[in-house]
Amino acid sequence: MQFYPKGREQRPSIHHPSVRPRRLAVLRAAGVNLLLLQFLFLGLFCYLFGSLFQQSTHIHQVNVLFVDYDGGAIGKAVRDAYKKLEGPGFPTIIERSASDYPQPGSIEGAVCDIKFWGALYTTANASNALTAAFAGGSAASNYNKNDVLTMVWNEARYPVVADSALETTLKTLSQSARVAYSKVNGKQALQNLDTSDSTTMAIFYDPWTLASIDLQPTSQGSRLIYNTLVIILIMIQEFFYLGTINGLYVQFKLYTSVRPHRMAIVRLIISAVYTLAGSLCTAGAIWAFRNGWHVNGNQFALSWAVLWLFAHLNFLVLDVFTVWLPPAYVPMALITWIITNVTSILLPFELSPGFYKVGFALPAHAVFQILIDIWSGGCNPQLYYALPVLFVYEILGAVFSSVGVYRRAHYASIKAESDEKACEERVAAAVLQQQEVQLVRQETLRDAEDSRSSNEEEGSRDARPRRGTVTTIKDQEELVDIIRREMSRPTVENPEDRRSATGPSFPLPFTE
Repeated sequence: MQFYPKGREQRPSIHHPSVRPRRLAVLRAAGVNLLLLQFLFLGLFCYLFGSLFQQSTHIHQVNVLFVDYDGGAIGKAVRDAYKKLEGPGFPTIIERSASDYPQPGSIEGAVCDIKFWGALYTTANASNALTAAFAGGSAASNYNKNDVLTMVWNEARYPVVADSALETTLKTLSQSARVAYSKVNGKQALQNLDTSDSTTMAIFYDPWTLASIDLQPTSQGSRLIYNTLVIILIMIQEFFYLGTINGLYVQFKLYTSVRPHRMAIVRLIISAVYTLAGSLCTAGAIWAFRNGWHVNGNQFALSWAVLWLFAHLNFLVLDVFTVWLPPAYVPMALITWIITNVTSILLPFELSPGFYKVGFALPAHAVFQILIDIWSGGCNPQLYYALPVLFVYEILGAVFSSVGVYRRAHYASIKAESDEKACEERVAAAVLQQQEVQLVRQETLRDAEDSRSSNEEEGSRDARPRRGTVTTIKDQEELVDIIRREMSRPTVENPEDRRSATGPSFPLPFTE
């Protein structure tokens, strides 16, 4: 067997006059489309990296509540340490009086209500307890260094950011406060220090450790992709099935054989079932790899529901793209939609330039805020805006997608009528040609018969009807063959199978 013999047949040279115009057109089209795609991806890269640009200099926009229940040397040490650390790369400490937050539980409530990213408070009478511990005795043995300075935060709210911009910086503040305390109170502490007591000496060298109240610990490795790959895969998943649905409608010629409102209803039902199954798989994968993450069955059901809504609205939005955009620009719209949505949840808006707050209007940002609220037990109360955003996309997507079914049915009918008319014209032309051939044949027979001798005239008259009958049957068979050939021409001229396929291809924004 030869190596693809048809592919190795001799063809015109690239310099042949018949090839030269196409060569230039191909180069021009390739160059223009190259520039379009490069500009698109350059813009997307700039948009993406712009949201992360100088992230560390925006940390001061992360606000942290500070309440000094102690009112002594430890609280003063925290203030002195913050004055040295204060800057663009450090969270802003906002101090409030103990009367505003009379109990530590009210501080946890303020963090849960996202009034603050985190909080820091000193325990009442902590300075006196520390001073008494330096003297040794029962005060030293009863001293609890974990009950001096406490941090409150919610790790489920952008866990990577919370770890670096909040937990790490507040630990640095606690260590700096210990240094500040030693500078101011170290001499007096040495005078009262019981050097014979090992417990007292340990307290002197390590007076306190920053305690942590994490409203929802989120330390599993998969947390890194909740606001990136999970969202991207959901969108791509809907796009793939959307292409399958559109292909089925075209292959089975539903646009010209079924009423549009029925197609729209069935389309919504199929997409709802598909996204229901897909969101179940997504939520199930998150739960399967939670690795000690303390979430329950109710949170799983709520996560499944909101992911279902997000997946379905994306199916509808992408369907609207395929309806109203030229086919050449649909892939560009898809990648732009994905990048802009993911960019809106890479970082909290406090750490990005103000321009990126346009992400409030995107569904990915809304769904991620709802997921944080679910996973942290209600400690991200933004449903008042997030749910309306999702439902606006859902309703508008359903409306425009349904209108798109009518649009497709309209143009499919026009195309079918055009194809039918073209087929009729081809058949009419073929029949006319066949009739002309028959006419010429009959004239030839008539001339031949007239030239025969008179003694064969009677025999010719008897044979003539039989010839006419044979000719008529033969002509009918030829006519049927012509009609069948013309009707099947589109299928014959456009064969598509695995061997003749040339791989994925897209309509071009620019051809020539």
